[in-house]
Amino acid sequence: MDLQVFMTVVCGALIAVGIAGVVVPILPGSILIIVSLLTWALTVASTEGWVVFAIGTVLAGAGLGAGVVLTGRTLKQRRIPGRSVTIGVLLGVVGMFVIPVVGLFVGFALGLFASEYARQRDGRAAVTSSLHALKATGLGILAELALACLAGTTWVIGVWVYFATA
Repeated sequence: MDLQVFMTVVCGALIAVGIAGVVVPILPGSILIIVSLLTWALTVASTEGWVVFAIGTVLAGAGLGAGVVLTGRTLKQRRIPGRSVTIGVLLGVVGMFVIPVVGLFVGFALGLFASEYARQRDGRAAVTSSLHALKATGLGILAELALACLAGTTWVIGVWVYFATA
């Protein structure tokens, strides 16, 4: 098998894993997409490869930044500490192994609520701040996911153009 075809398949698989990594916070989604685009550009060593790398990196980087900014701004406005989100993520990882399919989300929500309850000592306030944090996190994930999918789409178009003209 030709090295370019093999690396195209490998990079495509890694981009798919990167897109999944945006939703599952254990994997470095956008970063994996950027590294995959760079690997593909180095492998094909063509103008198409570098154009795809440049456009895809801007999209994935913008998604990464948007996710951080959207989530961080809302958490800061609501005075929700990063510790609560970190505890939510850790319990989400545990939940992923305890409850198949939905454990990540259930664990994240429960961890977030538990941390906010311990901080505020008021059930209603903890629910309110937890819901705001969940919305902020979800909005950040959606923005990053949309831009990661656009970066993946850019790669697919680049692969078509590259192999159609090669």
